Amino acid sequence: MEPAHVVRAEGNGVSRQDSSTQIMFCETDNETEENHTPANSRKLTKTQMFTLLSTASLNFSSMICYSILGPFFPQEAQKKGVSNTVIGLIFGCFALFNFTTSIIIGNYLVQIGAKFVFVMGMFISGIATILFGFLDKSPDGPIFIALCFIVRAVDAIGYGASTTASFSILAKAFPDNIATAMGCLEIFSGLGLVLGPPIGGLLYDSFGYEIPFIAVGGVVLLMVPLNMFILPKYDAVPSKDSFLSLLRRPKILLMSFTLFSLSTSLGLLDPTLSLFVIEKFHLKVSYVGLVFLGLALSYSLSSPLLGLISDRFPGLRKWILFVGNLGTAFCFFMLGPAPIFHIESQLWMFVAILVLDGLCIGLSGIPIYPEMLTCAYESGFEEGLSTLGLISGLFSAMWAVGAFVGPTFGGYLNERLNFEWTAAIQGLFPLVAGILSMVYYLWEGISQKKRPGLQTANSTIQEREHLLNKEEK
Repeated sequence: MEPAHVVRAEGNGVSRQDSSTQIMFCETDNETEENHTPANSRKLTKTQMFTLLSTASLNFSSMICYSILGPFFPQEAQKKGVSNTVIGLIFGCFALFNFTTSIIIGNYLVQIGAKFVFVMGMFISGIATILFGFLDKSPDGPIFIALCFIVRAVDAIGYGASTTASFSILAKAFPDNIATAMGCLEIFSGLGLVLGPPIGGLLYDSFGYEIPFIAVGGVVLLMVPLNMFILPKYDAVPSKDSFLSLLRRPKILLMSFTLFSLSTSLGLLDPTLSLFVIEKFHLKVSYVGLVFLGLALSYSLSSPLLGLISDRFPGLRKWILFVGNLGTAFCFFMLGPAPIFHIESQLWMFVAILVLDGLCIGLSGIPIYPEMLTCAYESGFEEGLSTLGLISGLFSAMWAVGAFVGPTFGGYLNERLNFEWTAAIQGLFPLVAGILSMVYYLWEGISQKKRPGLQTANSTIQEREHLLNKEEK
């Protein structure tokens, strides 16, 4: 039987790789492009370059749309008579609809078309972002709250569709270096997170509530025709695999919980961090946006290196995950800091913890997708866009669940307790994820020692070459 990673056939496209040559046939809009690239070459094909450009534009624009609310929306919502709990629900409802969209799109991505989903999702998200800028004109109270929920839900549908498609397209274009590609693209995600809060705060202070949303939504809409032109089209045949069969794998469940804990950690900061910083350190809204820089900048700058390490040394992923989870837990215990430590919070220490937190979240998050993909292939899933859609849908869905629980849970605890206790309680999620990952990988190592003849298919080029050479012998 031929190893899963050596030969791939799907629809009209085939990718075959031997010890010296990688031949890829990628279906584009009007023609089939054949690329002959040495396996150890760093040169990107035309298809890969266009895919990177498109997904980078999505990562950048979507993260700006997501992060622009943080510095000023909680205060604006309070003026409209909205409680902290409801503010958390407004942030959280985005993730709830994102979850539903990701599951549906992930299951039917091949039938609908990855490129269509990608472009249409961006268009919907851009329109919804602009509409959010006019909500301050609505009456206070229930009407304002209802409109916030509706517009955020529409935005979430567009965001969930486009991100699910982008993960699948990226994994299809970079089958041997998915962690590296994702890590590099996190620079643009981090750039969006970095620029969103200060730009939002600056525009809010200078022009009021509407302009930040209109400006950012307009940028997203300008990127739609660009992606319609440059994004390659990937065709594939649907498979018989399902989310249910995917969720039967213990490793998939572990990676899903780890992703949930990270998403919850970040989501909790949306409705709580700006209120804490303003109250504790008496900063202006525009300066609050700068505080967000610590986490976003350290995450985005470290992600490419972490992705490269994950691809080159897949055996280190378990240690990266373990250290990242424990580090994230420590950062949330110290973010307040937790009252049990009896440490007075200071601005420099708060920013330093955010910087460390960004690095730790990168350590935990970057290896998750390739670990899930490797587990699926080892379990016999067909290699192609259909399986990538399932993995991407599950990845986006679990992130969305955490992004719903984080703001909702955080908003409630922040109202009942305070930020110090809220952050400390949140730290328990990555702590549990770290302990579970340690237990699982110890069990996996013991199981493999009992089965010395078992060969594990990994995602690196060197390991695929080894499998192919063995098969030819």
